[in-house]
Formats: sequence, structure tokens, C-alpha cells
Amino acid sequence: MREEELEISLKVVIVGNGAVGKSSMIQRFCKGTYTRDYKKTIGVDFLEREIEVDGEDVRLMLWDTAGQEEFDAITAAYYRGAHACVLAYSATDRDSFDAIPSWKLKVENECGEIPTVLVQNKIDLVDQSVIDVDEAERLGRTLGCKLLRTSVKEDIGVMSVFRHLASRCLHEMRRSDDDYQDDLRLYSAEPRSPSVISAFSPDGSMCGRNTSNGTIILRSGGKTKSHKKRNFVKNACRLL
Repeated sequence: MREEELEISLKVVIVGNGAVGKSSMIQRFCKGTYTRDYKKTIGVDFLEREIEVDGEDVRLMLWDTAGQEEFDAITAAYYRGAHACVLAYSATDRDSFDAIPSWKLKVENECGEIPTVLVQNKIDLVDQSVIDVDEAERLGRTLGCKLLRTSVKEDIGVMSVFRHLASRCLHEMRRSDDDYQDDLRLYSAEPRSPSVISAFSPDGSMCGRNTSNGTIILRSGGKTKSHKKRNFVKNACRLL
């Protein structure tokens, strides 16, 4: 099957306290709609949308998770296998901002290190904001996340959130592919000798490979490369 017949599909989880606008955000992004009525998410909800990013068609599968503690046992299972994460808080809710580090930890416990963005929602309520701009930026730097500001109600910045994550994931995929190709070139170029077992002779000296008593010595067959651990597998994103 040709590569162009494959589709890049990314699972994205949106996490944060209740009532920060997570459900409204994915409704706005996927359906272009917004409702003023707040309805608590029970467990998880799911929507998807396909966009073009960096010359690739990317299908984003968005998992909206409940922000209340009573649903933790349910929602944690849905973090697994996520390729990216949105950490959302409300500009008018101090508790939702303070809870962001714990939300990031919950996702990392299930997913490892994945592309993540910090989102401050409800910037249209600037006169009611309880979060200082500088401290929000400091939190983003501390967590290693880009800070983006949105107003789901006014449809400001929502598209930027998901385009940023999709672009980050594509970058990770391409870098993983480059590393894989580098490993292949290194492996094919490195001279390889037979593997032998390391041992010592009874008198304490190292036995040579051609010793008369049959002792053989184990040597490495070639160089290896170590990469920073990431829970991001290139082929996991390629679906029919």
C-alpha cells in the first residue's frame, strides 16, 4: 500500500478542572458551535475533525474528559495511547490554574512525555481575570509547554491550539523517522564481527578468542544510539 493512501490520525486528550470550557472547545473546533449552557461531562466524550497541517492531512480524535475527581478512575484509562494533550484552565478560575501541574502529572503517568499545550480560556472576560499574565507564562515555562490564550465563546485562538499540537506531533514523527534512517545507515556501515562469550581462564587471565580450551569472548557487534525516552511511536499514527 502506498504512503499517500495512509492517513495520520492523532489522539488528543483535553484535561483540566470542570467548567473551564473543555467541551465547548472541542465543540467549537469540530462543529463550529457554541452553547452558553454548562453541562458537566460524565466520564469522557469524543469528537474528531480532519485538518491540513504542514502539507499533511491529519485526523484529530479529541477526547474530552471530565474534570471532577469522582471520574478520575474512569478518565485515566482514556489517557492511554494519547499522542498529544491540552491542559486547559479558565482565566476566571484560580483553582483551575493551580490544578494544572497535577493534571499534567496524571496524563504523564499514563502516556509518558507527549506534545502538550497550556491553554488559558475565557480571555473575553478580561475584566474578571484572576490569573496574572506573567505567572501564566512562568507556569508554561516550568511545565515545558507553550501557552496559548483562547476565547471559545468568541472563537478566538481555538484553531491555533490544535494546529500547534498537530504540527508538534508531525515534527516528532519526522524526527523519529530520521533517527530510524540514521540507525539503519549506522548499522549497515559498521563492520560486524561474530558474537562471542566473555570468560576468564582458571589462572585469572582473559581467554583469547582462539584459545585451546574452547573459551570464547563476547564482544559488541556494533555501535548503538541512545535516544531520550518518549512515548511517541511513528507508526502508531498511521491508519488506513
